[in-house]
Amino acid sequence: MSVKGDLSRAPTSPPEGTSGRRFRFPSAFTVLFFVTVAVWLLAFVIPTGRYAVDAATGRPVPGSYAETEVALSFTDRLMELFMAPVNGLYGVESADTGWIGPYESGELYGAAGVFLFVIAIGIFITVAIRTGAIDAGVARLAHRFGDRGPLAIVVLMLFFGIGGTTMGMAEETLGFYALIIPLMLSMGYDRMVAAGTILVGATVGVLASTVNPFATGVGSGAADISIGDGILPRLVMWLVLVPIGMWWVVRYAQRVKKDPSRSLVGRLPGDDEIAARGTGPAVPLTGTQKAVWWVVGLTFAFMIFSLVPWAQVIHGPDAESFAWQLDWYFPELAALFLVAALVVGLIGRLGEKDLTETMVRGAGDFIGVGLIIVLARGVTVLMSNAEISDTILNAMETAVSSVGSGLFAGLVFLLNIPLAFLVPSTSGHAALAIPILAPLADFAGVDRDIVVTAFQSASGIVNLITPTSAVVMGGLALAKVRYDHYLRFVAPLLLILLVLCCGMIALFAVL
Repeated sequence: MSVKGDLSRAPTSPPEGTSGRRFRFPSAFTVLFFVTVAVWLLAFVIPTGRYAVDAATGRPVPGSYAETEVALSFTDRLMELFMAPVNGLYGVESADTGWIGPYESGELYGAAGVFLFVIAIGIFITVAIRTGAIDAGVARLAHRFGDRGPLAIVVLMLFFGIGGTTMGMAEETLGFYALIIPLMLSMGYDRMVAAGTILVGATVGVLASTVNPFATGVGSGAADISIGDGILPRLVMWLVLVPIGMWWVVRYAQRVKKDPSRSLVGRLPGDDEIAARGTGPAVPLTGTQKAVWWVVGLTFAFMIFSLVPWAQVIHGPDAESFAWQLDWYFPELAALFLVAALVVGLIGRLGEKDLTETMVRGAGDFIGVGLIIVLARGVTVLMSNAEISDTILNAMETAVSSVGSGLFAGLVFLLNIPLAFLVPSTSGHAALAIPILAPLADFAGVDRDIVVTAFQSASGIVNLITPTSAVVMGGLALAKVRYDHYLRFVAPLLLILLVLCCGMIALFAVL
């Protein structure tokens, strides 16, 4: 799109060719580069160590931490840094050593599945847009909501919040940006509102997970309790925190609509053209456009259905899969969206040449987002190979010993925050930390479900801002929102959530 928006009231960079020296925050690629180097340097400072692992359960044994020597020369470590982006794409974990690299045999660890999923999403959405159905549908929605933009934000955040608390919706949200950004621009908001609607809605939902199998399920299993233990306090947290997230996004949205100069991100070239789609006459959808929207809606609904481990949600973390439970993950989802793109192209009567060119263009538009996700995963590979996560966990174990119940719960929450940064995977964080912290709860006179709630809340807090998260960096790349602008937007909300989570968890522990 070549039409430039009205930037007269929005923050801008110095025009090309001028001598402006105004500082510009680096791109997501540069941020991740410096994070990668910083994590690599930490491996030379923080002692390495591991917990002994119970052969029967595969869980760390409390009190068994011992320092280790990583048998890697400086040249080997330098090669690790050099190979971090490659390992982030298709690294595998050795069953013998646990070291992650592309040439070992073992469990797939890289981001290849998520990378292909994002590319497939780009192809699917681009093909749907090419049929004209997306633009027509966004215009209809904008007219239907009219001046009720806050209601649209609340409804969408409710959807993402429910998805977060029930199924841990995270990377799956990346597919919704192409639909929600035009809608928010058409209602007079900016791209930050679209990013906040998705990121805050889903992440706060995950923070207050009730039956999320990847957080609550894995954590409860590691603590040897039922997934239903502690569900009432977690539901209370969801009922308190999700509305606060809605209030924060709506508050910012109304401020921007009233005075566009207060936008943190301004307008990008083409944004006014997108917004204009919702201000013209509301033209009824054609039969073809309705059919395309049905395919789009059913594809996203089927994606959600295919990801939920229904047996574990209904019967607990140790339940076996139902016959109709798919247990799909990102490779299967990538295939789903590629097939759906072909179906949409056929329904929209795109010719062979038009369809293939549109698919290639869609893949190209999303390749930058995929590379950001790969770089973020490369950082987690470095963390794992450095063997410093267990060292941090051992310090936590020492800190929470021999304290009162309320203080214990608050400390468990606060001390899980740095570990959540080191282990961005919620399920990986649970498998590492809960077997150590849950037995400590017994000595502090605290129910083990409090430890699970504290862990998942800390993980959610960190995953709202961490630059090693594909959800954050990939989502911001899709929304074309700079990371520093997003931090300015979410920082006060983060402080509110931090205080409320710590207070509620401590209260739950003493009740």
